[in-house]
Amino acid sequence: MEIKKKFGKILIDYVFMIIGCICYALSLRVFLIPNSVVGGGVSGVATIIEITTGLPAGLFILLINLPILAMGFKMMGWKFILNCLITTATLSGVTELITLFGNISITDNKLLASAYGGILQGLGIGCFIKFNMSSGGTELLGRITHKIIPVFSIATHVAILDATVVISGAIILKNPENVLYALILIFISAKVSDLIVSGLNKAKLCYVITDKPEQIASFLIAHSPRGVTLLNGEGMYSKTPKGVLLTCVKFNQISSLKDWVKQIDEHAFVIMTNANEVYGKGFTKLDQ
Repeated sequence: MEIKKKFGKILIDYVFMIIGCICYALSLRVFLIPNSVVGGGVSGVATIIEITTGLPAGLFILLINLPILAMGFKMMGWKFILNCLITTATLSGVTELITLFGNISITDNKLLASAYGGILQGLGIGCFIKFNMSSGGTELLGRITHKIIPVFSIATHVAILDATVVISGAIILKNPENVLYALILIFISAKVSDLIVSGLNKAKLCYVITDKPEQIASFLIAHSPRGVTLLNGEGMYSKTPKGVLLTCVKFNQISSLKDWVKQIDEHAFVIMTNANEVYGKGFTKLDQ
């Protein structure tokens, strides 16, 4: 049973890896390459090569990634590199398979191409991250350069590499506006991939500081499926003990929670902040 469950998880990971590659490849073939919009990463370099030389971008996605994967072998281990290689080869293959359908560009508006290309890239990257896949690229190269030059964070190294590709595209294609389109592409891609990874599993983390913690906690437990945790606190001005109730609620329960607290203690101090991922009773199971 355990082997079957493990095999099922691996199968799901690879199915969504293929879906991610299809989304990413469509962003290149349908929107970005036909409109000469150069984003960051290895796909951006491959886009520049195809636009300027006519050589296939899919092939160069694989060729450019191979030395990066080789350099990252010792650092990341063979399992990670093998997954990267499979993902990269799949992305490369799908990118070129799409060309068999001819020119399928559906817009010559660079702004629309950047926006919808960003959505598709975000879907692809989100699938890679959520299902523990990676295509290597500048993310892996950033880890390598950070180890060689341990200045700033890995994220900064990746951002510098991506920015270099974007600016190079603007210079080579003699189109400074490419930087502006690339920013739109990258921003939308990041937002969409974040939504895929976090899903709709967002909530509000709530702190209720009150003199009536027992009454409020009992009411919340009776009227809400969410758990409540009591933390003992002390008012530093009044030097009196305070109950601090900690709970998470979904967005559609915020108004109800405030009304419930107000009914019992209108002087309660309520703090709410965003919780991007919540696992446990009443939310997503911890193993998902």
